[in-house]
Amino acid sequence: MSERGGVEVAQEPDSRGISAIVLGHGDFAGGLVSATAQITGRGSRLLSLSNQGLSGERLEEALHAAIAASGARLVFTDLPGGSWTIAARRVQREIPSLVVITGVNLPMLLDVVYRDEGEVEELARRSAERGRSAVTVSQLSRAAGEGEGGVSGGASRGGAHVG
Repeated sequence: MSERGGVEVAQEPDSRGISAIVLGHGDFAGGLVSATAQITGRGSRLLSLSNQGLSGERLEEALHAAIAASGARLVFTDLPGGSWTIAARRVQREIPSLVVITGVNLPMLLDVVYRDEGEVEELARRSAERGRSAVTVSQLSRAAGEGEGGVSGGASRGGAHVG
Protein backbone atom coordinates (compact mmCIF):
# COMPACT_ATOMS: atom_id res chain seq x y z
CA MET A 1 0.00 0.00 0.00
CA SER A 2 2.88 2.39 0.59
CA GLU A 3 5.91 3.27 -1.49
CA ARG A 4 9.02 4.33 0.42
CA GLY A 5 11.72 5.90 -1.64
CA GLY A 6 11.60 3.97 -4.92
CA VAL A 7 9.78 4.43 -8.15
CA GLU A 8 8.29 0.95 -8.34
CA VAL A 9 4.63 0.82 -7.33
CA ALA A 10 3.07 -2.37 -6.02
CA GLN A 11 -0.59 -2.11 -5.12
CA GLU A 12 -3.52 -4.47 -4.96
CA PRO A 13 -6.51 -2.13 -5.21
CA ASP A 14 -10.08 -3.18 -4.58
CA SER A 15 -12.29 -3.76 -7.61
CA ARG A 16 -12.95 -0.02 -8.03
CA GLY A 17 -9.25 0.89 -8.16
CA ILE A 18 -7.34 3.71 -6.56
CA SER A 19 -9.18 7.00 -6.01
CA ALA A 20 -6.22 9.17 -5.05
CA ILE A 21 -2.50 9.34 -4.37
CA VAL A 22 -1.35 10.80 -1.04
CA LEU A 23 2.11 12.40 -0.98
CA GLY A 24 4.00 13.47 2.12
CA HIS A 25 7.20 13.93 4.04
CA GLY A 26 8.51 10.95 5.98
CA ASP A 27 5.76 8.56 7.07
CA PHE A 28 3.02 11.20 6.99
CA ALA A 29 1.18 9.98 3.88
CA GLY A 30 1.44 6.33 4.90
CA GLY A 31 0.08 7.20 8.33
CA LEU A 32 -2.95 8.96 6.85
CA VAL A 33 -3.65 6.05 4.52
CA SER A 34 -3.23 3.60 7.42
CA ALA A 35 -5.68 5.61 9.55
CA THR A 36 -8.15 5.74 6.65
CA ALA A 37 -7.89 1.97 6.27
CA GLN A 38 -8.39 1.40 9.99
CA ILE A 39 -11.49 3.64 10.11
CA THR A 40 -13.11 2.64 6.82
CA GLY A 41 -11.61 -0.62 5.61
CA ARG A 42 -11.06 1.18 2.28
CA GLY A 43 -7.37 1.98 2.47
CA SER A 44 -6.77 0.21 -0.83
CA ARG A 45 -8.54 3.14 -2.52
CA LEU A 46 -5.49 5.29 -1.70
CA LEU A 47 -1.82 5.01 -2.60
CA SER A 48 0.78 6.72 -0.41
CA LEU A 49 4.25 7.87 -1.36
CA SER A 50 7.02 9.26 0.83
CA ASN A 51 9.72 11.70 -0.24
CA GLN A 52 12.34 10.01 1.96
CA GLY A 53 15.63 9.76 0.09
CA LEU A 54 14.26 11.15 -3.18
CA SER A 55 15.51 14.13 -5.17
CA GLY A 56 13.08 16.43 -6.97
CA GLU A 57 13.57 14.53 -10.21
CA ARG A 58 12.96 11.18 -8.49
CA LEU A 59 9.79 12.55 -6.87
CA GLU A 60 8.43 13.34 -10.32
CA GLU A 61 9.42 9.88 -11.58
CA ALA A 62 7.74 8.21 -8.59
CA LEU A 63 4.57 10.21 -9.12
CA HIS A 64 4.50 9.44 -12.85
CA ALA A 65 4.90 5.72 -12.04
CA ALA A 66 2.11 5.85 -9.44
CA ILE A 67 -0.25 7.61 -11.86
CA ALA A 68 0.57 5.13 -14.64
CA ALA A 69 0.03 2.14 -12.34
CA SER A 70 -3.15 3.41 -10.69
CA GLY A 71 -4.89 5.67 -13.17
CA ALA A 72 -5.56 8.11 -10.31
CA ARG A 73 -6.11 11.74 -11.29
CA LEU A 74 -6.40 13.17 -7.77
CA VAL A 75 -3.27 13.90 -5.72
CA PHE A 76 -3.08 15.12 -2.14
CA THR A 77 0.10 16.72 -0.77
CA ASP A 78 1.06 17.69 2.76
CA LEU A 79 2.53 21.19 2.33
CA PRO A 80 1.62 23.91 -0.21
CA GLY A 81 5.29 24.78 -0.87
CA GLY A 82 6.77 21.36 -0.15
CA SER A 83 8.83 19.14 -2.41
CA TRP A 84 5.90 16.88 -3.28
CA THR A 85 3.69 19.82 -4.22
CA ILE A 86 6.40 21.23 -6.46
CA ALA A 87 6.83 17.83 -8.12
CA ALA A 88 3.06 17.33 -8.46
CA ARG A 89 2.63 20.71 -10.12
CA ARG A 90 5.39 19.90 -12.59
CA VAL A 91 3.68 16.59 -13.41
CA GLN A 92 0.36 18.45 -13.68
CA ARG A 93 1.82 20.50 -16.55
CA GLU A 94 2.32 17.23 -18.43
CA ILE A 95 -1.00 15.71 -17.30
CA PRO A 96 -3.52 18.59 -17.25
CA SER A 97 -6.31 16.31 -15.98
CA LEU A 98 -4.37 15.80 -12.74
CA VAL A 99 -5.89 17.67 -9.77
CA VAL A 100 -3.58 18.57 -6.86
CA ILE A 101 -4.88 19.42 -3.37
CA THR A 102 -2.43 20.69 -0.75
CA GLY A 103 -2.74 20.51 3.03
CA VAL A 104 -4.18 17.00 3.19
CA ASN A 105 -5.87 15.85 6.39
CA LEU A 106 -7.73 12.73 7.49
CA PRO A 107 -11.28 14.08 6.96
CA MET A 108 -10.41 14.81 3.32
CA LEU A 109 -9.34 11.23 2.72
CA LEU A 110 -12.37 9.80 4.53
CA ASP A 111 -14.57 11.87 2.23
CA VAL A 112 -12.74 10.59 -0.85
CA VAL A 113 -13.00 6.90 0.00
CA TYR A 114 -16.65 7.12 1.03
CA ARG A 115 -17.85 9.36 -1.81
CA ASP A 116 -15.56 8.82 -4.76
CA GLU A 117 -18.08 8.85 -7.61
CA GLY A 118 -18.30 11.67 -10.11
CA GLU A 119 -15.85 13.99 -11.80
CA VAL A 120 -12.42 14.41 -10.22
CA GLU A 121 -12.88 18.19 -10.01
CA GLU A 122 -16.09 17.80 -7.96
CA LEU A 123 -14.49 15.15 -5.77
CA ALA A 124 -11.53 17.46 -5.13
CA ARG A 125 -13.74 20.46 -4.33
CA ARG A 126 -15.91 18.48 -1.92
CA SER A 127 -12.88 16.90 -0.25
CA ALA A 128 -11.17 20.27 0.23
CA GLU A 129 -14.36 21.72 1.74
CA ARG A 130 -14.59 18.76 4.13
CA GLY A 131 -10.97 19.18 5.15
CA ARG A 132 -11.37 22.91 5.81
CA SER A 133 -14.55 22.44 7.82
CA ALA A 134 -12.84 19.86 10.05
CA VAL A 135 -10.20 22.31 11.28
CA THR A 136 -11.33 23.88 14.55
CA VAL A 137 -9.75 25.70 17.48
CA SER A 138 -10.77 24.91 21.03
CA GLN A 139 -9.48 27.20 23.75
CA LEU A 140 -9.84 27.24 27.52
CA SER A 141 -10.22 30.69 29.04
CA ARG A 142 -11.18 32.51 32.21
CA ALA A 143 -13.61 34.95 30.65
CA ALA A 144 -15.91 36.96 32.89
CA GLY A 145 -18.87 34.91 34.01
CA GLU A 146 -17.19 31.61 33.27
CA GLY A 147 -15.87 29.33 35.95
CA GLU A 148 -12.32 28.17 36.16
CA GLY A 149 -11.42 26.38 32.93
CA GLY A 150 -14.45 27.62 30.98
CA VAL A 151 -14.53 27.06 27.25
CA SER A 152 -14.70 29.92 24.79
CA GLY A 153 -14.52 29.95 21.06
CA GLY A 154 -18.12 29.36 20.33
CA ALA A 155 -18.68 26.62 17.74
CA SER A 156 -21.25 24.00 18.61
CA ARG A 157 -18.61 21.34 19.25
CA GLY A 158 -16.48 23.47 21.53
CA GLY A 159 -14.29 25.14 18.96
CA ALA A 160 -14.24 27.92 16.45
CA HIS A 161 -13.89 27.11 12.77
CA VAL A 162 -10.73 28.31 11.09
CA GLY A 163 -10.57 29.09 7.43
